[in-house]
Amino acid sequence: MNPFLEYFGITMVEFKDGYARFKMPVRPEYLQGAKIMQGGLIVALADEAIAHAMMSQLAPDEGLTTVELKSNFLAGVSSGELIAAATVFKKGQSLIIGDCLVTDDQEKNICRVSATFLLLKKK
Repeated sequence: MNPFLEYFGITMVEFKDGYARFKMPVRPEYLQGAKIMQGGLIVALADEAIAHAMMSQLAPDEGLTTVELKSNFLAGVSSGELIAAATVFKKGQSLIIGDCLVTDDQEKNICRVSATFLLLKKK
């Protein structure tokens, strides 16, 4: 894991080829003025889940970086836990596309995220 994930209490629940699932607590310090979780943190959770799903399909000489990310906020959340389930939609020669659905611990849809990553060749 990395320091970012540890700092926000994000843990990996499942990791396999083309799929990653993470969970994250909703803490009072993550809420914005309207007492719902700050959207950027939800998107960051999804971005990490998508990146890990993609990492499961990388060759040893490949890396990746986010080049585009789109989020649709579907509902607010102010307590409990978030679950981010991500899949690889398509891996091409230079780009890889992934999707993530973030739900709360009652299986309510909170945010849908799609991302395109650039495949990097390690030297």
